[in-house]
Amino acid sequence: MCGGDAMSVKGVTHNDDHATATVSVLSEQMSFLDKLESDYTQNAFETRERKKIIKKSDMIPRNKQDNYSHEFIGKRREWLAEKTGANLLHVGQYSIDPEGLKSRVENMVGSVQIPLGVAGPLKVNGEYANGLFYVPLATTEGTLVETYQRGMMAITMSGGAITRVVKDALSFSPVFFMESLASMPTFINWIKGHFNEIKAVAESTTVHGKLNEIVPYILGRRVMLDFRYFTGDAMGLNMVSIATDKACNYIMERTDAVEYYLASNLSSDKKVSFFNFINGYGKEVAVEVTFPRDIMLKYLGMTPEDIYDFWHIAFLGGCQAGMVGINGHFANALAAVFMACGQDVAQTVNASSGVNICEITGQGDLRMTLKLPNIVIGTVGGGTSTETAKECLEMLGCYGEGKARKLAEIIGATLLAGEIAIMAAFSSGNFVRAHINRRGASQKPQKTTLTTEAQHA
Repeated sequence: MCGGDAMSVKGVTHNDDHATATVSVLSEQMSFLDKLESDYTQNAFETRERKKIIKKSDMIPRNKQDNYSHEFIGKRREWLAEKTGANLLHVGQYSIDPEGLKSRVENMVGSVQIPLGVAGPLKVNGEYANGLFYVPLATTEGTLVETYQRGMMAITMSGGAITRVVKDALSFSPVFFMESLASMPTFINWIKGHFNEIKAVAESTTVHGKLNEIVPYILGRRVMLDFRYFTGDAMGLNMVSIATDKACNYIMERTDAVEYYLASNLSSDKKVSFFNFINGYGKEVAVEVTFPRDIMLKYLGMTPEDIYDFWHIAFLGGCQAGMVGINGHFANALAAVFMACGQDVAQTVNASSGVNICEITGQGDLRMTLKLPNIVIGTVGGGTSTETAKECLEMLGCYGEGKARKLAEIIGATLLAGEIAIMAAFSSGNFVRAHINRRGASQKPQKTTLTTEAQHA
């Protein structure tokens, strides 16, 4: 049939416009049919090739009715061990209840174990945290706990750390598209004039979240709206995304916006940005400690001038590097506390953007202050209810409602302890020696067992 059509096409004279058009149409049809046949052949080939790449037995086992039982997790772990050749004996030893992790992890095969140390006592003189605290630090980095221990002793013997939560707002920033820039003033004025209605819509999705303000940022015919929320004691990222999505639909139904994306990247979640360094993201914490000269000599082995001189050159080095926030090692304690207390560890990226400032007082003592604009934490929801995280939060008196700002202040004081201690270590030349000594101790052979200390009692 196709061959006959092709023969008849060839017999058409080209000086007839209609015939020429017919030739063109038939040629296009032939090309289309040839392409279909070619695509079918190619797709069949690709399907066969894909089957060679991945088989059903390569897919991670799932069970809709029983996906989080110990028994099925064990089967999935056995499958993984067979697939990879790895011995997953230790991964399979855990005490947390997988049934409570349904909204927190997928394809669960077990649990990793991170050593937990404790540093303290740390005296905090905060608005929400007052007293002596012992801080849990989950880490495999030798000398880390000892570093914070040293700094905490110096803080405590100096009278404690003054801490304040100076700002508390989490951003979520959708972007709206207009037909042209000319429509932008009307749109922004509508947002400002209907803030209370938008606020009511957003807050209808949450019990604890409160929309405080919406700040517009114009880029051509696009406008990013920075929704800023108070999230109570929850970390709140899921809360604000759900609330903002409902508010965006409300805005789309009542304005001339053409379309929107729920996330524009303006709020820079889990990314370092000057936007968040300036405006804050989560809880902004301020910390201050004045270290008397005699305390510094006794507990740190350095004078205020020694520490100040090192801080000054480190600050200049941070400027040369173009750091967003200049500090010694905020990330160390943040990651260790976050892992211990069931926080979102990726928020270490945001939270480590902060500033350490040193000055010599009129009495010749050292005053150190921290600006921590991006502490994103929670004491309810998420990973905080995991059994080990709950215990660590309870160690600090920070589990449950009404405790998030207290936790933020304790974290702030902990970071300052790390700053003063590491500057003392670098100033004195002890930093490398301490790591060499710790490395030597860690190279001694250790016998590994799966028993707990309680079983040896």
